[in-house]
Parts: sequence; C-alpha cells; structure tokens
Amino acid sequence: MPSRPLRRISIHGYRAARELEFEPGSLVVLVGEASSGKSTVLTAIWTLLEAAAPPPTIEDVSRGTTGRIHLEAGLERGAIFLDARPPDTLNLNRAGAPPVLFLPANLRSRTMVAPATGSGAADVAELLRPPPAEHHWAAADGGLALVQAMERLVASHLRKFVLLIEEPELYLSPHTQRHLHRVLRTLAQRGNQILYSTHAPVFLSVDRMEELALVRHTADHGTTLFQPEPLAEAESFRALSEFDSDRAELFLARAALLVEGRTEKMTFPLVFDALGVEADKEGVLVLDCGGKGNIPLFARICNACRIPYVVVHDRDAPAGRRPLESERIVNRQIRDVAGRGRTVVLAPDFEAVSGLNARGRGRKPRTAYRRFTGNGDIPEPLVRAVQKVLRAARA
Repeated sequence: MPSRPLRRISIHGYRAARELEFEPGSLVVLVGEASSGKSTVLTAIWTLLEAAAPPPTIEDVSRGTTGRIHLEAGLERGAIFLDARPPDTLNLNRAGAPPVLFLPANLRSRTMVAPATGSGAADVAELLRPPPAEHHWAAADGGLALVQAMERLVASHLRKFVLLIEEPELYLSPHTQRHLHRVLRTLAQRGNQILYSTHAPVFLSVDRMEELALVRHTADHGTTLFQPEPLAEAESFRALSEFDSDRAELFLARAALLVEGRTEKMTFPLVFDALGVEADKEGVLVLDCGGKGNIPLFARICNACRIPYVVVHDRDAPAGRRPLESERIVNRQIRDVAGRGRTVVLAPDFEAVSGLNARGRGRKPRTAYRRFTGNGDIPEPLVRAVQKVLRAARA
C-alpha cells in the first residue's frame, strides 16, 4: 500500500464540522450534496498544514459550541495540531507536516493553486500555474489547465505531498474527466495523498468503496463523514463489471429506486411525472440493476454506504402460486438484504401490473412510454414504490 502522509484527521468546532474524524487513505473522494461540508473538510486540512493559510476567525467557529476550534492530524510519526479560540488565542504545532497543495474551485481559471510555503511546495506550485494565455478568452479554460498541471506533477516524480482539489471535473468533457481520474490515481499510487470533492460519477470507483468519504449535513449534527467498508474481493469485481457512470450516480443520490431492467428504468420516471413528482428535484435515482439477480449486490452497496433505497422486483408467479425454486432463492436473497419494509414485490411481474402486454422485449419501453405518458391512472404497487422512495429521500 502506498505511504500516507496523513493517517488520521480530526476536525472539531470548525464551521459546520462540529465533531468529525476519519482515517484517509492514499486517495479520498468526498461525496455529498452541495453545502454538505466537503469544502469545509478540505479547507480545514489546508488550514492545519499550510502556514500561509489564513488563521481561523470567529466566523469559522461552529454555532452552538464552546468557541474552540481544534484541528489535528496523525502522521506516520507523531501528530500536528491547531487549537484556537478566535479572536483571542491560537496555538499550533506544524512540525513534520507534509507539504500541501490546495486547488480550490474558485482559482481554477487563474492561479489554480492557493499559497504554498511547505518544504518544496512553492517550487511545485509553479508547475501548477497555468501558462499565460495568448487570448483573454483562453484564460478561462481552467479545466484543461488542471489536467496539464497534474500531468506535469506525474512527470516531476512528485512524492509525499498532500493534494486537496475541489471539483476536478469542472469545465471538462467526460472522456477528459476519465483521463484526469487516472492521472490522480497515478499520483496517489506514487506515494502522494489525494483528497478531492466531486459531483461527477466518473471520479467514483465503486470497486474501491473504502476510498469514498460520504459527507452529510443535518441541523442536529452539522457536517459528518462516513467511510464505508470495502466490498469482498469477489463482489468488488462484480461491482466493477456492473457499474458504469450512470449507475455510479447512486453515490450522489438522496435515495435510489432499484429496479430489474431498462423497461422499469424508463417507466418509473413516467410514473413520477404522472404523480406530479420530479424525481431529479427530489434527488431520487432510478437504477437499472441489469436483472433481478444483481439486486442483492446493489442493495448491499446501498447498505454499506447508508444510501436510502427501495427495491421493486417481480415475484415471477401469480399471487397464490409458488414461484420456481430459482426465483424463490433470488426473492429470498433480496428480502434478506433489503428487508420487507424496503421491498415492493410485483405479482406476477412488472409487465402484468403495469399493463404492458407488448410482445417482444424490444417493444416494452415503447409500450411503457405510451401507457404512462400523460396518464394519471397508476397501478397501486407502483404508487407505493414511489411513496416509499420519496419518504426515504426526504428523511
């Protein structure tokens, strides 16, 4: 495993992070809604590590606390800390702190990097600064400038730095985002520590769930951070083969509706519309699991990441009749993982409940579109599924 300059991070009383602790790996992906506190975590780490960072002010003190801000990081040897009661006292020990480079989003098209004074950091920061633009309108292209800057860091054989990046996906096309993701992973594998916040599925590696740091904010607890346990090796490979960028949106959703296939994925947005609900506004993702057999895998991922979800699946037998043994096994697996309260079972199947009697698999989505567009007559089980996932998203 690559070395990690920072072994433990503790943030107390800083902005919305009243009590927050985590153990960062070599690559950490901060995921959460806007204003959940991702930038607070990055800024707190920069404030702790970088002497040129502005000291905390009274505006940085968490509401409802004693007025004390305490930032601390465990290193391979020893620890560093910043302890403040703004505006009166500031005590700190940065001895042995690793050099840090902070790339906030608001500097992307200008200097790109915040002030850096640690050991060798000023020289490395020069590698990050965008070259002068030939035209004034080219200066705004901070996206490609970031990619080129990260490539220069790889070529410089950078080691033992901490890189903090806000939203690396800004201004980049999907294929360039994928390239930048690989570059950042290369930097992490070479002994640096990368922490970045993102809203882009491309920057999420579902087969490495332990890299995710799920940031949440509530009025009662402020900003909190949760790190899921890694998947078992066999399931990690399955997740990698099943997840694409659409399915990776799961980690960005307030709640997910797990369905069997593309007919359900296309139909349920029409059901939401017919019920006067905008799924995107509610933060609900309708996720096509690629078959009923994959639903337990996605449900386990939701459980591991504490993502609210509801499962809709076929019973594959009419009420009162026993399904085939193979169907009973899968039905039982789904119930065991998701629980009865999060499961809506359709008897005998989605097509029958929805009235989609098209012959041939290719005609189902078209029939679903015609059946539900502009139609308020929605079968009760589908209404129940929508109501369940809305409650989960709004909780």
